[in-house]
Amino acid sequence: MFKHQTHEDLASEYSKSISWIQQQIYSYKVAEKTHNPRAINLVCDTTFYGKRKDHLGTVVFYDAIEHEVILWKHVESEKSQYYKQLLNELLILGYSINAVTLDGRRGLNTVFKAYPIQMCHFHQKQIVQRYTTKNPKSEAGKDLQKVMYALTKSSEECFKNKLQNWRSKHETYLSEMTVNKETRRSTYTHQKLRSGYSSLASNLEYLFTYNRLKEFNIPNTTNHLDGGLFSDLKNRIRVHRGLSRANKKKMVDYYMLNSGKKNTKIDPRFYL
Repeated sequence: MFKHQTHEDLASEYSKSISWIQQQIYSYKVAEKTHNPRAINLVCDTTFYGKRKDHLGTVVFYDAIEHEVILWKHVESEKSQYYKQLLNELLILGYSINAVTLDGRRGLNTVFKAYPIQMCHFHQKQIVQRYTTKNPKSEAGKDLQKVMYALTKSSEECFKNKLQNWRSKHETYLSEMTVNKETRRSTYTHQKLRSGYSSLASNLEYLFTYNRLKEFNIPNTTNHLDGGLFSDLKNRIRVHRGLSRANKKKMVDYYMLNSGKKNTKIDPRFYL
């Protein structure tokens, strides 16, 4: 896994047959996770890998202070109930949570309502961009894009003012209606733009938690997982295309168990 060795490489290194090497990997059982309960800055997200017919994913709870994966769960879809299950397990183990950084998935704010929530800035920008596109044509779209670009550079009060000024400036444009000639029903002409604004407005209270609680050094993105751990894991899985579902889960378990550890002695049976 960590040295990208093939079955043939391992057979040569250990003077064994390829079938013997395969049997060692098949029979390997990943060790249990040991825990050190403490206060953590929780970062949560889910990643998927593999073909659609073998839709395997993992929900991950990560501590941004010690850079350690605390808990994870293999899933076939991303549901709030899986986050709730891991949260309950986390609390039973004795961990406490300073704050939690989330990607804005619907329902998660309810799961973590007892804790300070930080909305991932990267995901918030992606949500707005889905509605405005990368190159908005309208003046209102271009202005909203500028507001978004200012997110990480603005104070909470300044950002709220920018958003409110945008709404006031484009109120007439946003209120335009279109009538369907067949159904005679009226809908907002610029519904996507309104949805982009609504997303920002509804998440506003969660965008600056990291500034309000500076003493905790809360991350304002889920990049610890998205841009770091998940990317590395997927690259390693990609090297070993054709893994069975069972071995893929085992590989992910082993990776999660050892990720972030310094001077970790890796079991030779996972030097694939």
